[in-house]
Amino acid sequence: MTTLHPVRSALPPDADPAAEGGLSPDGRSTDTVLPGAALLASVLAGTDEEERPVTHVHHVPVRESSTLQWPDWVNPQLRSRLEGRGVLSPWRHQVDAAQLARDGRHVVVATGTASGKSLAYQLPALTRLAEDPRACVLYLAPTKALARDQLASVAALADPSVRPAAYDGDTPGEERDWVRRHSRWIVTNPDMLHRGILPAHQKWSSTLRRVAYVVIDECHAYRGVFGSHVGHVLRRLRRICRRYGAEPVFVLASATVAEPAAAASRLVGAPVEAVTDDGSPRPGATFALWEPPLTERTGEHGAPLRRSAAADAAGLLADLVERGARTLAFVRSRRSAESVAEQARRLLHDRGRDDLARRVDSYRGGYLPEERRELERALSAGHLLGVATTNALELGIDIAGLDAVVLAGYPGTLASLWQQAGRAGRAQKESLVVFVARDDPLDHYLAHHPRAVFGRPIEATVTDPTNPYVLGPQLCCAAAELPLRPEDLPDFGGPAAEARLEELVAAGQLRRRPAGWYWAGRGRPDVDIRGSGEEPVSIVEADTGRLLGTVDGDAAHSTVHDGALYVHRGETFVVDQLDVDDACAVVHADSPEWTTVARDITDLGIVSTDRSRRLGTVTAHTGVVDVTNQVVAYQRRRLGTGEVLAEFPLDLPARQLRTRAVWLTLDERAVERAELDEVELPGSLHAAEHAAIGILPLLATCDRWDLGGLSTALHPDTGAATIVVYDGHPGGAGFAERGFTVLRRWLQATRATVASCECESGCPSCVQSPKCGNGNDPLDKAGAVRVLDVVLDELAAVDGPMDDSSDDDPAEDDPAR
Repeated sequence: MTTLHPVRSALPPDADPAAEGGLSPDGRSTDTVLPGAALLASVLAGTDEEERPVTHVHHVPVRESSTLQWPDWVNPQLRSRLEGRGVLSPWRHQVDAAQLARDGRHVVVATGTASGKSLAYQLPALTRLAEDPRACVLYLAPTKALARDQLASVAALADPSVRPAAYDGDTPGEERDWVRRHSRWIVTNPDMLHRGILPAHQKWSSTLRRVAYVVIDECHAYRGVFGSHVGHVLRRLRRICRRYGAEPVFVLASATVAEPAAAASRLVGAPVEAVTDDGSPRPGATFALWEPPLTERTGEHGAPLRRSAAADAAGLLADLVERGARTLAFVRSRRSAESVAEQARRLLHDRGRDDLARRVDSYRGGYLPEERRELERALSAGHLLGVATTNALELGIDIAGLDAVVLAGYPGTLASLWQQAGRAGRAQKESLVVFVARDDPLDHYLAHHPRAVFGRPIEATVTDPTNPYVLGPQLCCAAAELPLRPEDLPDFGGPAAEARLEELVAAGQLRRRPAGWYWAGRGRPDVDIRGSGEEPVSIVEADTGRLLGTVDGDAAHSTVHDGALYVHRGETFVVDQLDVDDACAVVHADSPEWTTVARDITDLGIVSTDRSRRLGTVTAHTGVVDVTNQVVAYQRRRLGTGEVLAEFPLDLPARQLRTRAVWLTLDERAVERAELDEVELPGSLHAAEHAAIGILPLLATCDRWDLGGLSTALHPDTGAATIVVYDGHPGGAGFAERGFTVLRRWLQATRATVASCECESGCPSCVQSPKCGNGNDPLDKAGAVRVLDVVLDELAAVDGPMDDSSDDDPAEDDPAR
């Protein structure tokens, strides 16, 4: 593999790095690593001015701490333990959130990384456990790693009578009964609550009647279809606790997101108050936006390709390690983590620094707990200087004293971006953060629009508890636990729940009785809260018959089709055959120098329109659509560059999807104003559709792969030129609805992305889509800008000028706070 180094090192291979202040002569990291701004300047020193890939440098200001006195009600022994660990006075947001919880009000604390959110729930919960020897706490975490770390934190603070313990899939069977009978701080996750606790609530009755607090950590992780399922699991928990006489207080911890109170209320199903004023101190940081340049390599239709984000991240990791900077490089996949680490090691080796190459490693999901903790210790102690990691190191694991963070591509949400960036500078020292943009519309937009990164948080955590494909199965689960009664229905959606219950009765899944609705099936409902409802596809190794894992049924056609590259725990396999009928994909181990991308075609019919907004010659709609989708081919693309090597046809059946969408219709006057003839119109709409799909994740917590789209010069259901963007999940996930709500901001960002891209006629950074079944043909970049201009002009005529006052000072509302 050819390694492309993004910048020439400012140090010659034979230079003494100690002179740079980063390493001692024996190669150990010192306390004299350059601060963030100087570190960036040092890395860029060997690059010509016109070749520098940095598009913007933002200085995150230092924030002083804001503390309050300990509340009078805090247990003295708990306070003493905290003071013994160096917590002499709590920060303002910790006290504000703790007081709300103490007063019996549901609360979400939404503050930055390393702001001590844990104390906001530990203070009221552990104090209550000390006051009431029968009370208990349920703690829910989205990952096992975070759960185990929080378990250790509580164990260090709690009275011995609390007996904190984990109850998850890793808990041995013989321990589970002990946890249920004796633990008063039970650490679990939504999956175990859904499958193991609520269906067996009779066994858990002594615990559930004593639950005083339910803690939901990193609650911004619960979004889309999974988040909608989790919302119903929490409604079921509240219902069963009420059945046993308990009314627990919910305390949620979230990264900085838009509308945290609304998102938390939607998740819990009850009013939640938000605490967002962060009182924790923050060291300054230099945050650079970095876009690899266009190269001479070309992709589809001769479109230019950028140097890969992974290659530039590897070069940065090597440069920073050479300067003694303890660095994390966040990447999007397990394979990328290993690839970036290997490229960085190779660069250091080529510079004659094998001593440093040995101090670079990768970190990803799938490691054993002892392996994970050894890597964390080595990084914290400075034995490891550079680590390329997936988001496995994003949440809640305490790694202090990092000097720099490199983000290879947008991690999916601004919340995750700031979580990852916040890993640097925990030792009250100015740090360096570099965001390296991938060849993608959203990354390109962020690289050139710093206010989208450093202004107000503009994304909201999107869930839709009324999604019928979520609501129906969850009502069945609730009825199987306890018969549903009319007074239960407001928690589950009111009229939407009533309508769905009638359908479930007609289908024979529930029985209606005078007292309520009863589960009519055998056993318990089998509901996968992380899947779409389709049968998962098993991945089986051909030579050994070993079951490697599963993929969601709805994703199988695009991820494990014949010839697809499949990655499992860092190992790569190629799919020999996908058996659709048996839901099985047979694979063999291989390590090719390419990856694969599926191509699909789509047909779409409009079922119903829920809302329409007339905008002169343009109309915006949202409603229900039927989508027919078929994966028809796949491409092999060279690793590291994205260059298309070959395309192969596939013979897979078409699939049906009823979901929710947002669509725009343009009448003949709008087309005329855009100055498009009948030849230019299809490519202009197509390019605008691709770019809009690429940008929507900026405003809704989703990925472009969660969305689909269609555009046509004349749609039979609208009788007009039409652009449709739809949720790629049965019943919808709330993403399209979010797009309708923030239409103007969404399309302004889309227009800016296309217009600012330096390519001539379209490339992956603006209007080309990696999954387009039409081979990105036709596409008209200039026409897309004119289409978007017409729509935005009509929006401006109706809404008036945008209020840009919040953008006057991007640092004023910095989401890193």
